[in-house]
Amino acid sequence: MSAASLPPVVFNRPGVTGRELPYLQQALASGHLSGDGAFTARCHAMLEALTGAPKVLLTTSCTHALEMAALLADLGPGDEVICPAFTFVSSVNAFVLRGARPVFVDIRPDTLNLDERLVEAAVTPRTRALMAVHYAGVGCEMPALMTVAARHGLHVIEDNAHGLFATYDGRALGSYGATSALSFHETKNLTCGEGGALVVNDPALVARAEILREKGTNRSRFFRGQVDKYTWVDVGSSYLPSDLLAAYLCAQLESRDEIQATRHAIWRRYDEALAAWAAAAGVGRPFTPPHCTHPAHMYYLLMPSLAARTRFIAHLRARMVLAVFHYQPLHLSDKGREYGGRPGQCPVTEDVSDRLVRLPLYLDLGAADQARVIEAVTSFRVGG
Repeated sequence: MSAASLPPVVFNRPGVTGRELPYLQQALASGHLSGDGAFTARCHAMLEALTGAPKVLLTTSCTHALEMAALLADLGPGDEVICPAFTFVSSVNAFVLRGARPVFVDIRPDTLNLDERLVEAAVTPRTRALMAVHYAGVGCEMPALMTVAARHGLHVIEDNAHGLFATYDGRALGSYGATSALSFHETKNLTCGEGGALVVNDPALVARAEILREKGTNRSRFFRGQVDKYTWVDVGSSYLPSDLLAAYLCAQLESRDEIQATRHAIWRRYDEALAAWAAAAGVGRPFTPPHCTHPAHMYYLLMPSLAARTRFIAHLRARMVLAVFHYQPLHLSDKGREYGGRPGQCPVTEDVSDRLVRLPLYLDLGAADQARVIEAVTSFRVGG
């Protein structure tokens, strides 16, 4: 049977563990479909145990968790936020919405994370915050970044959309900054379709985080019996996900060990099967420093050139394997140029974004389909 006659190996398929539907039925039967129901409480408890944070709050998306983080940092017009040029737009939009200006810094060529060696030179008297994005769930050099932040009084936020279950020197990613954000989008290791969470590491921010999430009211305190009525006390919005989404996520969280074991097995098979081909072809593979662990969120390859990547993706597609590139440099986007972005400003970002390609990696990627991916990859001749 030819590859063209086989069903495609898709890039992503949301994982299902088996308890999602019964939990959704329980949520429906409870009569509580809005936010902060019983399943939300269960998710909060599990995530707080996993992260060690004093408070974790489910949100409707990682984007909204980042917006809450920007509000908690009290950012406003005239403030500057240092962030990597190689990231998703939500990492930056959260600050732009507050009137702050993103200052783009290049990434390291090994981990593809914010280059800590370049950060201090980007600090000005207007710099108020620092955004660390853990690409592919591999940790930024957080001790170095925290040292710079402490020296200049910067508020640190971690975009940990990729990094739940990952560590740096044995410490959970997302536990360094005052806050961090998680994603439960359908492309993530754990999912509820759309969803996220704000991890609040600074106990002084917990009370306000609850208020911001509840439309600027002290409604959470009211339901705990701490006040006899609730009212509008701050800015905020409605960041609560439905308890239906929390029910789905709860099933995923309870199956996290099985999910992670499966994803790591898929990741390792790629890495072992592609190592010799990649070395001979001059293709880069994911790099994890020895002091870090990764969560098997993605497996990517760095082709030698944009032309090679274009041919590679087409080569895989002809064999019914769907692979994708990733972030485009934010500083070169239409909006990024409004903030001073220019070609050559972040050369590593500009180079990597032209060469990176992500392979399929999802919970029910079977051995036969993964073998098809590996065969398609290793049959590509970079110089052909």
